[in-house]
Amino acid sequence: MTTNNKTQDNNNQNRNNQNRNNPNRRNSRSRRNRDNDEFSLVENVIKIRRVSKTVKGGRNLSFNAMVAVGDGAGRVGIALASASAVPDAVQRAVKYAKERMINVTLNNTTLPHESVIKFGSSKVMLKPAAPGTGLIAGGGVRAVLEAVGVKDVVSKTFGSTNAINVVYATMEALKGMKNPKKEISKRRA
Repeated sequence: MTTNNKTQDNNNQNRNNQNRNNPNRRNSRSRRNRDNDEFSLVENVIKIRRVSKTVKGGRNLSFNAMVAVGDGAGRVGIALASASAVPDAVQRAVKYAKERMINVTLNNTTLPHESVIKFGSSKVMLKPAAPGTGLIAGGGVRAVLEAVGVKDVVSKTFGSTNAINVVYATMEALKGMKNPKKEISKRRA
C-alpha cells in the first residue's frame, strides 16, 4: 500500500467518523418526510396485490398498492396505485393520497355520530365509543381510522370483506361526518 492510498484511507475514515457523530445527519432507517412539510404524516399500507396481464409474449406482472395517509388530527387521504415494483407502487400511492386528502369532523378522540355506508357489496358501520375503549376495527378500517387520528371507535364490516371496497366505504362514511351542534343551529336558523 502506497502512502497516497494510506492518506486516502485515513481521510475516508475521518469523514465517516464525522458523519457518525453529526446530530444533523439523517437516519437512513427512519421514515423521511419527502415533501419537507412542517408536519409528519402517517402512512399505512393497506393492501399490496400482484396483478398479471396476459399478452402475446407471455405475462406482464405489476403490483397494486392501497395506501392511507393522514396527519393524525382529522385529515386523511387514500389512493390505489400500480407500478412494476412494490416500492414504486407504494410511493406513487402515497403521492396520490397526499393530493386527495380530506378533512374529517371529529369529536375529541372519537366520531361525532354513527354511520353505516355501503360501497359495492361491502358495508361498514362506524360507531362512536367512550374514551378508553380503543380502536375496535379490523383491516382497512383500522388503517384509515389510525391515519385520521381516531382513538375510540367501534366498527363492523358486513358483506364483502374486500379490503379495497372496505376502505372506500370507510372514506365515504368519514366524508359524511357532520358536527351535530352546527347542523342543529343551521336547521333552527
